[in-house]
Amino acid sequence: MFIKFHQFDAKLPKKLPRNKMQLAITVLGNYQTHFIAEILPAVRDCKCNILEIRLSRLAQSSAAYLLIQGNWNQIAKFENTLDIIQRRLDIKIHTLRPEQKDKAKECVPYSLETISLDRDSVTESITSFLFDRKIDIEEITGSCYQAPYIQTSVFSTKFVILIPPQIHLLSLREEFMDFCDQLNIDAILEPIKR
Repeated sequence: MFIKFHQFDAKLPKKLPRNKMQLAITVLGNYQTHFIAEILPAVRDCKCNILEIRLSRLAQSSAAYLLIQGNWNQIAKFENTLDIIQRRLDIKIHTLRPEQKDKAKECVPYSLETISLDRDSVTESITSFLFDRKIDIEEITGSCYQAPYIQTSVFSTKFVILIPPQIHLLSLREEFMDFCDQLNIDAILEPIKR
């Protein structure tokens, strides 16, 4: 399996402007509903700002998550609008008001990429390895596909992780590569570059 880590300047949380709050939103619906075309105008109409957005197709479904910002009234109005959209389109929407963090953690951002034969336990094993060492996972993406030239499915993953400064990077890399060898995973662990 192939794993790649890249170091980067993370978008670390900063203090919100006065009277601003955030709302995290997850949406799941049928691919044909095109719910994002309803949600984006609602963000604008409620005078909120999109800080982050992701949308993916999963089989015949679409999944999205957004992080928006606004003042209390704008966020409350947007939450009410989401309830109306959810009922009208028969989709699932969940919201959470994240707590404001006072100080960003001092960590080193890395990228990790893996390729292995398609086994359900690979991603679970990698996340357990990272969490056991108090390494935060910022992002995971992965997919299963038919490998060229063979009739076998392979699974590739990409992680963005934050390594605490007290972890010795060379030791972590060696330990991780030994771990991957035991599971027959090809992996690369590298700092994220600009």
